[in-house]
Amino acid sequence: MSDERAIRAERRAELAAFLKSRRARISPESMGLPAGTRRRTPGLRREEVAQLSGIGITWYTWLEQGRAINVSVQVLDAVSRTLALDVAERAHLYRLAGVPTVPSPEVDGTLPAALQTILDHLDPLPAAVLSGKYDLLARNAAYDRLFPRCEESSGGSPVNVLWKIFMLPDCCNPFVTRAEEVGRMVAYLRSAYGAHVGDPQWSDFIERLGAASPEFALMWERNDVATPPVRVRTVRHPAVGDIDLTMTSMSVPAPAGAWVQVFTPSGAEAQDLLERLMTMPEEQRLTRVRAHIATHRRQRAASA
Repeated sequence: MSDERAIRAERRAELAAFLKSRRARISPESMGLPAGTRRRTPGLRREEVAQLSGIGITWYTWLEQGRAINVSVQVLDAVSRTLALDVAERAHLYRLAGVPTVPSPEVDGTLPAALQTILDHLDPLPAAVLSGKYDLLARNAAYDRLFPRCEESSGGSPVNVLWKIFMLPDCCNPFVTRAEEVGRMVAYLRSAYGAHVGDPQWSDFIERLGAASPEFALMWERNDVATPPVRVRTVRHPAVGDIDLTMTSMSVPAPAGAWVQVFTPSGAEAQDLLERLMTMPEEQRLTRVRAHIATHRRQRAASA
C-alpha cells in the first residue's frame, strides 16, 4: 500500500472511531425514541442515526465502517445535527472526511522571528507559542517564571507541554484542577490531529505518550475534540500560591496549526500575585521552588 493510500485508510479509521464515539453518547430518549431493553451498546443504533439524518442506512454504515466512499457536505451536515456536534466536533468531522469547510492556505513551516519580539513585548504577561501537539516553540521570560518546569529539553528540541503535564508529579503540576485541564488539552490535541492523520511524527508522539501515561491513553480513546476557548485557569506556583489567570488563545499564520497563549490576571488579587512573582528576585523564587519540591520528596519518602 502506498503512503498516500495508507494515510487515507488511517483517516477513515479515525473517522469511524469518532462517529461511533459520538453516536454512543446520544440517548434514544433525547431523540424521542424508546430506550428498549434489547440494546447491547449505549447510545443510538446506526439505523437510527441514518433515519434521523435522512440518509440511507447502508450509506451511513459504510461511512462509520471507514469505507472508501465520497461523502457530501449535505450528508455531513445532517449527521452533525443528529449527533449534536459542536463547532469543534463538526470541523473535526469535516477534516476527517476530507471535505474542507474553509480553504486552508499553504503556509511556511518556520516560526517568524517577529513572534519572539511580540512575546517579549507582552512581558510581564506570560505568553508562548505552541504547536498543534503542544511543542513549546517560543515563550517570553514571564512564561518561564510562571511555569518553571518548562525549561528547554536536552538536545535543543522544544519541550512538550502536554507531555510535561502528564509526567510531572502532583507536587509540581501547575494546574489546580488538573484532571479537568488535561481532559481539555487532550481534546484540543485530538481536534488538531484531524489535520495530521498519518503524519509519522504525530503518530509516534501519541503512541509514546499513550505508552508512558495510561491516563492519556484512556482520554485519547474517548475521541473528545474541542478548540481552546478564552477561559480562567488557576495556576499553582510554589513561590506565591494559586493565581487565577485568563488564558487567551490566538492562531498564528505559521507554522501551520501553531497558536499563541497569553495569560492575563483575572482580578486584583491575581494581578498582585502575578506582579509579586514577576518582580521577585530570581534566587528567592528558585529557592522557594526547590524547597517546595524537596518537601514533597520527603513526604513521599516518609509515606513509602
